[in-house]
Amino acid sequence: MHQKVDTRIRLALIYGSSREGRFCDKVAGWAISQIAGDGPFDLAVVDPGEIDLPPRHVSGKHPALEELRSIIGWADGFVVVTPEYNRGYPAILKFLIDAVGPEWRGKPVGFVSYGGISGGLRAVEQLRLVFGELHAAPIRDGVAFADVWSRFDAEGALRDADRAEQAMATMLAQLHWWASALRKARESVPYGQFAAA
Repeated sequence: MHQKVDTRIRLALIYGSSREGRFCDKVAGWAISQIAGDGPFDLAVVDPGEIDLPPRHVSGKHPALEELRSIIGWADGFVVVTPEYNRGYPAILKFLIDAVGPEWRGKPVGFVSYGGISGGLRAVEQLRLVFGELHAAPIRDGVAFADVWSRFDAEGALRDADRAEQAMATMLAQLHWWASALRKARESVPYGQFAAA
């Protein structure tokens, strides 16, 4: 029997695309609807299409990057919504990830991916390596939308939603468990003292 979960977790959902006409809006909108409501999550959204990001060669202090670091620092865990472009993930997502440093450490990451035949899974496999290098903790289960263009209607509603909703519920349950456990661990012993610079 499942125990009732009452620990609130701060989640940041990150859009992985900033392209004009992107499909990410539909997929991320669906993911947000699954997280929001009366569940155990407080949600912040990071959308590179809505952020006045500096040129990619600029790092260090910039208001948009400082705000991004603040949100990532606030969060206990993350949901990354990513397409697959040419067997990889988008450059804007790599820029967002690399613009932040120790704020990722000791926190879980879940993935909602989409694309053609692979459903974005090749992008997710690469992202698992990237987040592992940043001392984040990618979780096992995720949601993948193969042939995504046929999965959503013109209004953005998901067709045949049961399997995807089940997969999302499983991922969020794992994310909640890991985020709760790792937050307690970080409060007990700050992770940064073990992480390489």
